[in-house]
Amino acid sequence: MIIYLRVLKESFNFAINALRNNKLRTFLSLLGVTIGIFSIIAVLAAVDSLKKEIEGSISALDNSTIIVMRFSFGPTDIPRWKWLQFPDVTYEEYQYLKKTMPDMEAVSYALNVPSTSIKYEENTVSNVEIGAITHEYYDIEMLQIAKGRFFNESESNSGTPVVILGDEIAKNLFGTSDPLGKSVRVYGRKFTVIGVLKKEGTGIFGTKDTAIFLPVNMTRRIFGDNNRSTFPQIILKPESGVDNAEFIAILKQKMRMVRGLKPDDIDTFFVNQLQGFADFIDDITKQMNIMGLIISGFSLLVGGFGIANIMFVSVKERTSLIGIQKSLGAKNKFILFQFLFEAIILAVIGGLIGLVLVFIVSIIASQFTGDFEFVLSLTNMFIGTAISAVIGLISGILPALSASRLDPVEAIRTGM
Repeated sequence: MIIYLRVLKESFNFAINALRNNKLRTFLSLLGVTIGIFSIIAVLAAVDSLKKEIEGSISALDNSTIIVMRFSFGPTDIPRWKWLQFPDVTYEEYQYLKKTMPDMEAVSYALNVPSTSIKYEENTVSNVEIGAITHEYYDIEMLQIAKGRFFNESESNSGTPVVILGDEIAKNLFGTSDPLGKSVRVYGRKFTVIGVLKKEGTGIFGTKDTAIFLPVNMTRRIFGDNNRSTFPQIILKPESGVDNAEFIAILKQKMRMVRGLKPDDIDTFFVNQLQGFADFIDDITKQMNIMGLIISGFSLLVGGFGIANIMFVSVKERTSLIGIQKSLGAKNKFILFQFLFEAIILAVIGGLIGLVLVFIVSIIASQFTGDFEFVLSLTNMFIGTAISAVIGLISGILPALSASRLDPVEAIRTGM
C-alpha cells in the first residue's frame, strides 16, 4: 500500500512538472477535457435547475390534483383533428361533479381568460394575469392571504365584483397605502379589493405576485360560456389516501354519464393528473440529459486524445529514466501505475478547471435570470470528477503499457 502511495505522489509531482515545464502543450492537451467536463456539468446543472424550478412552480398543487379539460397535458393517441372538436367542460358539469363525486376534498371551476390591465385612479398596471376561479380553488392550491380574505361561496356563486390582488400588483397600484375596500377597474368594470396575496417570487410558470383573482361567474358574464378562447377546466382534489386510479375511473364514468356518451364512444375530455405531468417533465429532462451527454462526449473524446498525446510525449522524454528505474529493480507494474496515475491526475486537473468554470458561469447566469437559480449540486461535481478520472484512465492505458514494456537496456540507450 505504501509503495502505491509513493507512486501516486511521484505521479502527481510529474504531472505538476508537466504543467510547469510545458505550459502551452499541457494547456492545449487539457483544454479538450476541460471543455468536455464543462459541457457535461453545465448541461446537467441547467437541466437540474430547470427541473427544480418546474417542480417548485407546481409544488403548491398536490400531485394527486386532477384537471379535466378538452386538452391533454402530454402525448395522446387521439388524432389532433378529433380532440380539437371536443367540447369544453361546463359550469354545469362542475356542479354535477361537486354533488356526485365521492372521496373528493375539493373541486373548482376555472377559466383561462386573457390578460388585461388593472387601474386605480391614475395608476395602471398592464398585462395582468387573471385567475377566474370558484372559491374552492383557495383550498386546492392553498393560497396564502397577506391582507383581507378570499371571496366566499356566496360571492363566488353570485359573481360578486370582488378581486384578490397579487403582492406586486397591490404595490404598483397603491404603494404603501391599504388597498382593502378600494375600487379598481378590470375589463372596464369596477371591482372591490377584498384581499392581497403573500409575496411568492417568480417561477418558470409565472407568479401570483403579478396576477389577480376574480369569481369565475363574474368573468362568465363578461366572456360568455361559448368562448373557445377561455379554456374552461374542472380542478379536483381527491381526499388523502384515496386510490387515484379508482377515483379517476369513477370521474370518467361520471363525465361520460353527464355527457350521454355511448359505450363505444371515446371520451370527449381529458383527465390530466399533475403526477402524470411531473412524470412527463422527468422524461423530458432525462432526454435532455442524454442529448447533452452525447454532444459533450465528443469534446471529451478530443480531450482523451489530448491526454494520450501528452502521455506518449512524456514516455518518450523519460525513456532513459524508465530504463534506470527498471535496471534498479522497478517492476513493470510500478512503471504502469506511475504513468497511469499521472494521466488520471492530469485529466482530473482539467476536469476541476471545468467545474470551476461551471461554478463561475452559474453564479453569473443567476444574476441575470432573476429568481431562476442555477444549481451546481455535489452529485454533479462528483460526476464531473469521476468522468475526468475515467477519461484519464482510458487515455493513459496505452502510453502506460508502452512504458512498462520497455527493455531497460534499450530504454537507457535510446534515452542517451
